[in-house]
Amino acid sequence: MSQPGTALRPLDTLWEAGTIIRIILAGEALALVLALSPGLAGDRLTWFGMASFAIQWIALVAMAMLFLARRRLARASPVRVAQFALVALVASTCIVSGLAWLFLHDIWPRPARGWPALALALTVMALTVGLVALAAFQAHWRNRQLAVRAKQAELEALQARIRPHFLFNTLNTGIALVHGKPEATERLLLDLADLFRAALSGPGLVTLGEELALARRYLEIEGLRLGPRLEQRWEVLVGPDVLAGTRLPSLSLQPLVENAVRHGVEPDPGGGQVEIEVTDDGTWVEVVVRNGIGAGAARAAAGHGIRLAAVRARLESLPNGAGTLALDRDAGSFTARLRIRRPPGGAAT
Repeated sequence: MSQPGTALRPLDTLWEAGTIIRIILAGEALALVLALSPGLAGDRLTWFGMASFAIQWIALVAMAMLFLARRRLARASPVRVAQFALVALVASTCIVSGLAWLFLHDIWPRPARGWPALALALTVMALTVGLVALAAFQAHWRNRQLAVRAKQAELEALQARIRPHFLFNTLNTGIALVHGKPEATERLLLDLADLFRAALSGPGLVTLGEELALARRYLEIEGLRLGPRLEQRWEVLVGPDVLAGTRLPSLSLQPLVENAVRHGVEPDPGGGQVEIEVTDDGTWVEVVVRNGIGAGAARAAAGHGIRLAAVRARLESLPNGAGTLALDRDAGSFTARLRIRRPPGGAAT
C-alpha cells in the first residue's frame, strides 16, 4: 500500500521563502561591509549599490544553476551537493564579473587595480563566504533532519504503546461477533490486517485515497465495538484524480481519526460524531477531522497533543512547505485541519 517516501534532502530548504530572504539579507549585509571598508575611494553609497548589484546577481545565478541541476542532485549525497553548490557560487562570480566588465566597464568606476584584480578578489571572497555559508546550511539541514527523525521516533514509540490496547479491544469485539455475525467478524479481521500492514510498512508516502480508505477501515472496526455511540459523517468533495495524485506521509490521517474516537467519542457515555471533510480550493487539498468533546471527555482530550505534534512534524518535513496541520479546540469540539499542496492537474508529486 505504501509508496516509497521522499527523504529529506539539503536542497529541499533552499527553495523555501525564508531561506531566499536570508540569502538576500546576507548579500546586502556583505555589500554594506564592503562599502564601509577602509581605503575605498569615491562615494560609498555608489560602491554599496555596485556591490549589492553584483552580489545579488551572483547569488541569483548560483541558485539558478542549483535549480537546473536539482534532479541530478536529488540522487547525490550531501557532500556532492555541497561541492556542486560551491562550484556554482565560484562559477557565477566569474560569470557576473565577466559580464560586468563586458557591458558596464564604461559606466562603473574603474577599480584601482584593474578589472582582473577585482574579479580575482570577488572570486576569493565568494569562495570564503561560500565555505562559511555551506557550513551553516549543512548544520541547519542536519538539525532539521534530526528534528524530523526525533518526531518520527516519538510517533512510532507512541504507536507501539497504543497498538496492543487497540488490538486487545478489536479481538474482544471479534470474539463477541464470531458466533452471531460471522460476516462482520471476517470484515473486522480484514480491516485489522490492512491497518497493521500500513503500520508495519514504515514511513513513506501514500495517496490521499489510500489514507482515506485506511481511516474508513479504522472507523468500521471502532463502529463494530462502539455501536450506535459512534456516528460518522463523510463529505469527500474532490475527484478521483486528486485522491490518486495527492501524496502525504503514511498514517497522517488515521491518528487524527483515532484521536477523535478515543478522546471525543469513547469517554462520553452518550457517544459522539466524527466528521471527515475533504475539499480542494485549487491550491490546497484540505482534510478536516472534527469531533465533539462532551463533559465526560474533558480529561481525555488532553491526550491530543503528543500524537498530533508528531503528525505535524512529519507533514512539515515535506519539501517546500507542502504539508501543514492546524488545530482548533473550543468548548464543544476539536478540529484538525490537514492541508497538502495540490499537485498540478492532480498528478503525483
